[in-house]
Amino acid sequence: MQSPLFGFTEAQTQDRYALQNPQMLRVSLTGHDDVLARKGSMVAYQGLIEFDGEYQTRGQQNARARTGEGLDLMRCSGQGTVYFANLAQHVHVVDVDRDGLTVDGAYVLALDSTLHWETIAVDSQYGISGTGSYQLNISGQGKVALMTSGQPLMLQVTPDRFVSADADAVIAWSTSLRVQMQAQTSSSGVWRRRGSTGEGWELNFAGNGYALVQPSELLPPQGAEIGQGLMAQYGLGQQGAHGQNQGNIWSN
Repeated sequence: MQSPLFGFTEAQTQDRYALQNPQMLRVSLTGHDDVLARKGSMVAYQGLIEFDGEYQTRGQQNARARTGEGLDLMRCSGQGTVYFANLAQHVHVVDVDRDGLTVDGAYVLALDSTLHWETIAVDSQYGISGTGSYQLNISGQGKVALMTSGQPLMLQVTPDRFVSADADAVIAWSTSLRVQMQAQTSSSGVWRRRGSTGEGWELNFAGNGYALVQPSELLPPQGAEIGQGLMAQYGLGQQGAHGQNQGNIWSN
């Protein structure tokens, strides 16, 4: 049998985390350190691997109930190789160091079991919660695999170079950064997406660190709601905070 498909064989690497291709993560397990992955994200594996629903602490359960933010994970253990993917989204491996990483939990594909996470609230200038009002702080030493709809943009933040980004497009940022959520409208018009501009909430970053932005202002396609017309003006339609991610995950 012959086919160009044989050019897509397994990646040959000794690294624990590696990209099989831009949309698929390869993780090697040696029987010592487990990996936590998004439930349902395993697409293939080799070796003796076990998959178990991951236990959450009482604090993490309470935070998930109050905020809706959290990680729905499975524990992968054993010896072998596991491949993870989620709806053909682009995968990026990040080393978490002492500075920590703040991320939208919807974009976490996998992470080392040695890392710790907790839910935090992002300040809103008007005291009104909007997209991105709750995020996850991930700390410790280890790796995290993030997902984006398309190739992302990494922006450096310095004391003399502030960064602002659409709250629906922000994936993650350095925990050390100071963050404020606001809308560029008067408080009386805060629910409108800046009139006819189509823009809504934004996150402002200051300090020293980085902010990761994807080329989409829509949520990941899983669990998305479809809305049209007036709903979109309130961030609920195809161009809003809960819009369906159509036409984004399949193109580079």
